[in-house]
Amino acid sequence: MKEIILIRHGKSSWEHDVIDRERPLKTRGINDIKLVANHFFNSNSVPEIIFSSPARRALSTCEIFMNTLNIAKEQVVVVEELYDFDGRNVIDFIKNLSNEYNEVMIFGHNHAFTSISNIFGDTFIDNLPTSGLVKLKFDINDWNDLKKGITEFIIIPKELK
Repeated sequence: MKEIILIRHGKSSWEHDVIDRERPLKTRGINDIKLVANHFFNSNSVPEIIFSSPARRALSTCEIFMNTLNIAKEQVVVVEELYDFDGRNVIDFIKNLSNEYNEVMIFGHNHAFTSISNIFGDTFIDNLPTSGLVKLKFDINDWNDLKKGITEFIIIPKELK
């Protein structure tokens, strides 16, 4: 069995005159990801490895999540290919993961994460909101054999308030 936990970055701010990669989180984004992280932490184990997009909003989301789970930032691997919006690079990345990992957490972006959730999960998601989390489970032993799996659960911050 292989499992992927996809977490879309928190709500970001458009108030700053910075390039897309450097957009910071809004206060709402910070609060929402704390809600999601606490909810996740109360009923789940810590994944074997964590990956993040290099975009500031994704990395900040990842850091908040790691602080909540008491995971050292050094355990996070930043991967350029995860700064992806359509999902092709993320899918290629997943298919090339080392098979030593069975449970993987990835912080990234939409539309990629909504698309991947719908391609590989069995529950349709119209749009994974900011700070949203999806856990997908696959009956495979090799990441390269990635195929339709099951959507184990979805955590939406609005539903936790």
